[in-house]
Amino acid sequence: MASSPQSGTGPAEEFRYPGNRLGLPEEGPGSVAGWGRRVLALFLDWFIAGLVASAVTSKPIWAGGNDYNTAQLVVFFAMTAILVGLVGSTIGHRVFGMRVITTKRTDVKAEGYAAQVGLLSGAIRALLVSLVLPAVIYDRDHRGLHDRAANTIIVRR
Repeated sequence: MASSPQSGTGPAEEFRYPGNRLGLPEEGPGSVAGWGRRVLALFLDWFIAGLVASAVTSKPIWAGGNDYNTAQLVVFFAMTAILVGLVGSTIGHRVFGMRVITTKRTDVKAEGYAAQVGLLSGAIRALLVSLVLPAVIYDRDHRGLHDRAANTIIVRR
């Protein structure tokens, strides 16, 4: 059943900007974060994970190798899962002015902001980001498969 253009619920009205279907503002705090910020945050988080992995494996960051690469991936996963789950942002997210919020309507507090994402959602999201492919497949609201699976979205602070 198609709706008429006069009713205001047609396809053109449904999507005006990323996040409007989720009740987020078009710009400013709480709006969907842009791709530039996200990529920079990802690189910063990956670099920090590399530094930690370098200290754990006693190899310089440029040495690489299976032990180092595995350690870096494990550190990245743990850091992302714990920080997003408990604090709502990784170090990179925080530096570039973003946070991860839940999109479940039941998790919105009376004060109007979303509750903590939680460790399970943080772990699901981190696992899928670590696999890379789910993070590069996204919808009109700029939510990758990792965000859709965890019921989260990245917004500006």
